[in-house]
Amino acid sequence: MHIPTKMLNDGCVVPAIGFGTFSLQGATGVRAVDLALKNNYRWLDTAFTYENEGTVGRAIAQSSVPREEIIITSKLPGRCHEYEKAVYTIQESLYRANLDYFDFYLIHWPNPKHGKYVEAWQALIDAQKWGLIRSIGVSNFLPEHIERLGNETGILPSINQIEMHPYLNNRNLLEYNQSKGIQTQSWSPIGNRLVTELSSHPLIRKMSAKYEKSITQIILRWHIQLGSIPIPSSRRSAHQLENISIFDFELTDEEMALIDSLTKPDGHVFGQEPNTYHEY
Repeated sequence: MHIPTKMLNDGCVVPAIGFGTFSLQGATGVRAVDLALKNNYRWLDTAFTYENEGTVGRAIAQSSVPREEIIITSKLPGRCHEYEKAVYTIQESLYRANLDYFDFYLIHWPNPKHGKYVEAWQALIDAQKWGLIRSIGVSNFLPEHIERLGNETGILPSINQIEMHPYLNNRNLLEYNQSKGIQTQSWSPIGNRLVTELSSHPLIRKMSAKYEKSITQIILRWHIQLGSIPIPSSRRSAHQLENISIFDFELTDEEMALIDSLTKPDGHVFGQEPNTYHEY
């Protein structure tokens, strides 16, 4: 199965879809990640706070896919934004995953009331120089946070991983990222209970029938055409294959607009607003 690739602002080439590992832990998590690798996923997304970097690392170690063909992302927790804590946490993440380097490492949340995300960003910049990270980015950062990173360090993120789904299309942030050459990546790309709710939407059902694709595939295709990289997750091989089989059809402008119109003012899955949410 051919998966298109994208080049980021730092020259890194990445697949147009990744695999999320939130809630995948222990032996069942290892099996799910191993299945994803067998099903042609090559970008695995984890985080310190998911408490599964070891799970992901174990799956990579036992996989027949060479390490250099796998892209691994992890993320710095909010309690570790101080420079020295950030450096130690990056190292600890690598030890947990039994890896020599991460392909991507992100600041998980800006925690703006704490006000130390620039300090954390400097730690990522230095860890990249030391060879611990290949590409550095952020997650859940708003334009004002990214502007501050650029103004104080001169270096912008390669990606900004944000909550994005039809109930929260985050269009302003998507367009801001594009204007800065920052790749958007979508977490929770299908949304909480979204597929179940949309399965009864007559126009979405019409799209599904027209393209002979599932509701999930329609939503993931919407992400792709917006220019974002979704990172869906599933423990089941059939669903993993379904999620990745989205590159053989294209939604019309009208269909894209219809899905866009489903966005809601309170569309956050977990109520996490980046300017007020504090990640510990």
